[in-house]
Amino acid sequence: MLIKQEETGSKGAFVAYEENKKIGEMSYSIAGTDKIIVDHTEVDPEQKGKSIGKILLQKVVEHARDNNLKIIPLCPFAKAMFEKNIDIRDVLA
Repeated sequence: MLIKQEETGSKGAFVAYEENKKIGEMSYSIAGTDKIIVDHTEVDPEQKGKSIGKILLQKVVEHARDNNLKIIPLCPFAKAMFEKNIDIRDVLA
């Protein structure tokens, strides 16, 4: 699996690919200089159960840590993951 970060203007996403096919995406909006808003997570129904959403969130968290950003999780999946996983709350806005 390959994860690519794509960013255009104030929008961005971490996108998962397998064999050049998009299998998942976690999108975000840039909210000022120090925050991003995770607004949507989508995984190909055929790929459910492979933890792709968790992998994408981990990439977003790494990006936030590397760039001194905080995350506002509006996406229900991301919000639930922040509630469950204390290890990533350091980047929670």
